[in-house]
Amino acid sequence: MSNSDHMPDTSGLEAEARPIARRGGDDLSLISITKAAGLIRAGQLSPVELISACLEKVNACDDKIHAFITLVPEAALAASRIAEEEIRKGQWRGPMHGIPYGHKDNICTAGIRTTAHSNQLRDWHPATSAEVHHALSAAGGILLGKLALWEYAGGTPTLQAAFPAARNPWNTTYSPGGSSSGSAAAVASGMCLAATGTDTGGSIRHPAAVCGLVGMKPTYGLISCEGVLPLSVSQDHMGPITRCVRDNAIMLQAMLTPTDGRASATRDFAQDIGKPVAGLKVGVPRHFIEQARLEEACWTAFEEALAVLRALGMEVVDVALPTLGKAAQANKILTMIEAYSEYRSLLAESPDKFDLSFRRRVEEGGKLRQEDLEEARNVADQLRREYMALFDTGIDVLASPAREGVADSMDDLFNQRNKTSGDATRMYNLTGLPALVLPMGRGREALPLGLQLATRPHGEPLLYQVAAAFEDAAGWQQQLFPGPECPV
Repeated sequence: MSNSDHMPDTSGLEAEARPIARRGGDDLSLISITKAAGLIRAGQLSPVELISACLEKVNACDDKIHAFITLVPEAALAASRIAEEEIRKGQWRGPMHGIPYGHKDNICTAGIRTTAHSNQLRDWHPATSAEVHHALSAAGGILLGKLALWEYAGGTPTLQAAFPAARNPWNTTYSPGGSSSGSAAAVASGMCLAATGTDTGGSIRHPAAVCGLVGMKPTYGLISCEGVLPLSVSQDHMGPITRCVRDNAIMLQAMLTPTDGRASATRDFAQDIGKPVAGLKVGVPRHFIEQARLEEACWTAFEEALAVLRALGMEVVDVALPTLGKAAQANKILTMIEAYSEYRSLLAESPDKFDLSFRRRVEEGGKLRQEDLEEARNVADQLRREYMALFDTGIDVLASPAREGVADSMDDLFNQRNKTSGDATRMYNLTGLPALVLPMGRGREALPLGLQLATRPHGEPLLYQVAAAFEDAAGWQQQLFPGPECPV
C-alpha cells in the first residue's frame, strides 16, 4: 500500500490487532527495544500487542509524516502471532524477537515492493531479499514495511518525486534528514522501534541527528550490503537507527549475517556498555570544526557535550588532521563516479523516470575524469593513515558535531536550497571508520542536535560504551522521549 495513493489503514484488521496501545499511561509504540525484549521474554508483553501499537501509530500519524511507502500489516501481525507462540514454548531467539522494525526502501525484500523512492522501480517486487533482511528475520525481528528515502539514496526531495517526501515528526515543516529520511521519521514518531538505513556520506547519521535518534555507521563491510541497491560501492554502509544507544547495539548485532565469516570474529557490541570511561582520550578536530558554519546553538551544545565527557573522567584534547578538509569533496567525487557507473544505462534508457535532483547528480558523475577518481582515492588513503596515526598516539575516540545545526526546512529542500553539505560526516565513509550519532541538545525551534563519535576500525563496542555513558549522563534521551507531538 502506497502513501502516494492513500494513507495506510489498519482499522479493518481483526480485533486482536487493535488492543489498547497504552499501559499505565505509557505509549507502547515508544518503548525501548531493551525494555520490550525483557517484557516479551517474561511473557508480560505480547508481540501482537506491540505490533498493533505501532500499526495504530502509523494509522494516526503517517498521513502527516509520510514515513512508509509500503506497509505490510497482515504479514507483520501473522509474524507476531508466530513469535508469541515460539516465545511461549521457550524458543526465544534474542532481544529482537517480536520487535517491529522498518527497512529503508533500497533494501530488497522478496515479494514486497522495493522502490528506491523512484519511478524507475515504482512497482518492482524483487525475487530475493537482502542479506540483512534474512539476518533480522532470523533474529526474530518483524518487518512492518518499507520506508521513504531520498531517491536511490542520492537525490534530494522534490514535489515531483515518485512518493511524498518524509517529514520530521518534531515539526513537519522540517526535513527528517537524508537519505534515510523515512527510517528516522518512523522511529522518532513511534511507528516502529528501529529501522535500517544506508550511509554513503552521512545518510544514517544525518537523519539521526535531526530527529533526536541514535544512528550507527559501522566499520565498512561489517554489515553485508548484498541485496541493497548501491550508490557508491566503495563507500556504502548498512546500519541501524534507534531511539537509544543500547537499542542500537541490539539492532546492529541482529543485522550481522549469520553465515558471514566476519560475524564470528566480532565481539558482542554491547559488552562494554556500563563500564567506566574515565581515562579514555577524546580527540576534537577543532580547527576543522571552526571552519564549518555552525549555528550558535550547535556550538554551545557541542561544548556542553565535551564538558559532560570531561565530567565522566575522559580527557579531551584538540587534534590535527591535515587532510580532513579534502574529505568531503573526495567522498562526493567517488560517489558521483560510482553512481554514474551503476545507473548510466537507466539514465540512457529512461531518464524521465529519475527525479531531476538524482538525475543531475548521476550526469555529473559522467563528466568526471580518471584523474579526479585517482585524486579522491589518494585523499582517502592519506586520511586513513592520519586517523590511524592519531589512534596510535592514544586517542580512543573522536568527537564532533554531527552537522552544522538543526534540520533543513522542507521548503528549502523542495526549492533546492538545502544546507545539508554532509561535510561533518563524509570523512568516515571515505575512510570506512565506524561513527555513531546521538542527541546532544536542541537548537532553533527546539529541534534536535547531534553529537558524532568515531573510532578505529571494528571499535563499535567502544563507541557504544562511550555513547551510553554520555547518554546516561547528559539525559537528552529522557528529555526527548516520550516523543514529539503525534496523536494516537
